[in-house]
Amino acid sequence: MSGTAKILKEMKANPKGVRFADLQKVCEHYFGKPRQSGSSHCIYKTPWPGDPRVNIQNYKGKAKPYQVKQILLAIEKIEVNYGT
Repeated sequence: MSGTAKILKEMKANPKGVRFADLQKVCEHYFGKPRQSGSSHCIYKTPWPGDPRVNIQNYKGKAKPYQVKQILLAIEKIEVNYGT
């Protein structure tokens, strides 16, 4: 199992226990480099129109659980609509 796949499995099992660095790794795999970083937030561009971004935030080394769930939904949308 690749590193990203392992992190995804852990994210689905426990959205509250995800390290921010792991979430960044997953986001970069699916969305590419962030268009904004260097602060407590990283913003990634998504391939669909409308609200074409996902935002993650570092909170004491952890990712916020609601943002983990948003990323999981965005990844599902990419896999269904764009076949990655």
